[in-house]
Amino acid sequence: MSDAVHVSEIFSSIQGEGVLVGRRQIFVRLMECNLDCRYCDTDYAKSDICRIESKPGSGVFINIPQPLTLTELSEIMNDWCNQLPGVHHSVSFTGGEPLLQADALARLFPKLRKVLPIFLETNGTMHLALEKVKSNVDYISMDMKLPSTAGCTEQLWESHAAFLRKSYGCNLSVKIVLCDLTTDAEISQVCNVISSVDTAIPIFLQPLTLPDGTVGISYSKLFRIQEIVSVHLSDVRVIPQMHRMLSVL
Repeated sequence: MSDAVHVSEIFSSIQGEGVLVGRRQIFVRLMECNLDCRYCDTDYAKSDICRIESKPGSGVFINIPQPLTLTELSEIMNDWCNQLPGVHHSVSFTGGEPLLQADALARLFPKLRKVLPIFLETNGTMHLALEKVKSNVDYISMDMKLPSTAGCTEQLWESHAAFLRKSYGCNLSVKIVLCDLTTDAEISQVCNVISSVDTAIPIFLQPLTLPDGTVGISYSKLFRIQEIVSVHLSDVRVIPQMHRMLSVL
């Protein structure tokens, strides 16, 4: 099993999406992804350099060589928590797609969980890899990818359904990015997939943020989608990307 992970960047910021919105977290952004979503604003290509804040929350980055060993990453987490005791709610593993490195994370998470709860942000397509880390994850935030926004070349409904079933019983929530091109048929499929597992899973409808910072969906369409989803699912919330609004990482 791997003793190292490929990390794009490590920083401290406010969680701007989903169930922990507004919480301060340490973010560990891992490299590489198995999808290529049209709206993605992250450079997840593998490199031999990791960017890390010189101090948590400073916004000033230094470059360090990688991959990072599990010991190095654990030491960074411990150091930042010692610098700012009680400030961080949890550590968010995001990407890219973190579960591409599930073997290493399976060894890392039990160590880090002694310091902070683990928050996993995932595109919800790798249910077999999830099995390797599930027992040491405190929160799972799954993206449900719609063809209208993600632009993925393959239909992911079956993969999402399998991932939801595998995640059931965890502290699971689902994020769905919406735009003016999102169709009623897509939303019906979303409701069918999620309700087949549990109608009480928290659902976060997230308006697409365009490159200029504006929102890529009209309020009337957003309200209509919220109304449709709420007929089938019991916990539906509309939250934009708060970190983009605050102009933070």
